[in-house]
Amino acid sequence: QVELVESGGGLVQNGGSLRLSCVASGRTFSSVAMGWFRQAPGKEREFVASIRWDGGSTYYADSVNGRFTISRDNAKNTVYLQMNRLKPEDTAVYYCAASRRPYLAAPAYSAAIFGSWGQGTQVTVSS
Repeated sequence: QVELVESGGGLVQNGGSLRLSCVASGRTFSSVAMGWFRQAPGKEREFVASIRWDGGSTYYADSVNGRFTISRDNAKNTVYLQMNRLKPEDTAVYYCAASRRPYLAAPAYSAAIFGSWGQGTQVTVSS
């Protein structure tokens, strides 16, 4: 099990940028895929982005592709989500997650693949 703590959320204007960070505890961070999900009020949690355990591949939801970038620093046990050209529809609580199994080769985008979740950080984009 990996413990995750997100930070970096806040209020930003339409078209602005934010960078979310997620720090993980435990020795297994460098072996697991990491993902970001979000949940807007009244909506189901949805996939945003994921990154392979070694950072070798990334995967994005269509709605954020080209605007968001996921990255990781295994030496710091940290995964990031750089969010540019933010839109009001990006407003949500953002959660980072770690995969249940290590060394996954295939893209991880299903919530069922992830077994550890952070508490979430609020991102609000004003119009």
